[in-house]
Amino acid sequence: MKKLLFILCCFLASTATFAQTTLEYNLKQGQMFMIKQEAEQMITQELDGASHVLTNLIDGLLQFKVVEINENGYAIELSFEDLNMTMNSSIQGEIMNVRAKEVSEDDMQSKMFNSLLGNPVNIILSKNGKIIEVSGGDKLVDNMVANAGIEDEFTLNMMKKSLEKEFGSEALSNSYEQMTYIYSNDAVTIGDSWQNEFAGKLNAKNTWTLNELTNANASISGLADVIMKIEEPALTMNLTGSQSSTVITDITTGFIIKMTVEGESKGSSTMVQMADQKIPTTIKSTITYELIKE
Repeated sequence: MKKLLFILCCFLASTATFAQTTLEYNLKQGQMFMIKQEAEQMITQELDGASHVLTNLIDGLLQFKVVEINENGYAIELSFEDLNMTMNSSIQGEIMNVRAKEVSEDDMQSKMFNSLLGNPVNIILSKNGKIIEVSGGDKLVDNMVANAGIEDEFTLNMMKKSLEKEFGSEALSNSYEQMTYIYSNDAVTIGDSWQNEFAGKLNAKNTWTLNELTNANASISGLADVIMKIEEPALTMNLTGSQSSTVITDITTGFIIKMTVEGESKGSSTMVQMADQKIPTTIKSTITYELIKE
C-alpha cells in the first residue's frame, strides 16, 4: 500500500509539474529562423452609395538570427530576404506591383525595396516576446531614399518621413511585436489567460489563452480590441475593431511554427482632396506567419 501511495504521489507531482509551464523564448546563439509572411488587406470606402475597394497583398521572407544572449533577452538580426507587394484599386486597377528581387533600372520602387534585402536591423527580444529595442531601421530608410533616384530635397524629405512610418526602427518594432509578444510573465496551465498590449498604427489590447500543450507544441489563441489611427499628409483614418489570432509554437525554442491573425475595423477616413469629408471605411485583414526553416 505504501508503495502504491508513493507511486501515486509521484504521478500527481509530475502531472502538476507538466500542467504548469512557463512559456517563453529559449534561444541559442547562432540559431536562425526563416519565417514566411503573407498578408491580405482590403480597405473599403463607401460614398453616396458607391464603393471603392483597395486590395493590398504582401508576401515575403524574414530571417531571424540570434547573435547574442544577454541579461535583457536576445540580440537578434532581423532581415528581409524577399518582399513582394501589390496594390489594386477597384476603380483605378493596379496601382503598385513590386518584386524586390527583380530590379528594373527604370523602376524607382524596385530599386528602393531591393535595398531592403539582406540588410539586417537589430532587435532586443525579451523572453516573453516583447521587443525592447530596435536599431538600424533608420539606416534601412536612408538606403531606400538613396536608391530612389530623386534629387529634389523637399520630395526626398517627404518620402523619408513616409518610409519611416513603415520601416523606421519604431515602426518595425511595433509591426513585428504582433508576431513575437504572445507569452505571459507567469507560469500557466491549459485554460489560463493573460493580457498584454502593443502600440503603433494598430493599438491592440490582447487576451491570450493557452488551449493545448504537448511535449512539442503549445496552442494559443488571442482576442484583441484594436484602435487603428493613420495620419498621412493627404489621408487620415480612425477606426476601431477586433482581431483574433491562432498560434502554434515550439515549446523548446518558444518560436512560432504558424500564426494566423484576422482582423476587422470600422470607422472613417478623411482626404484633403475631398475637403476632409468623413468617408465610412472598413478594413479587413488576414496575416499568416509560418516557420519554413530552422
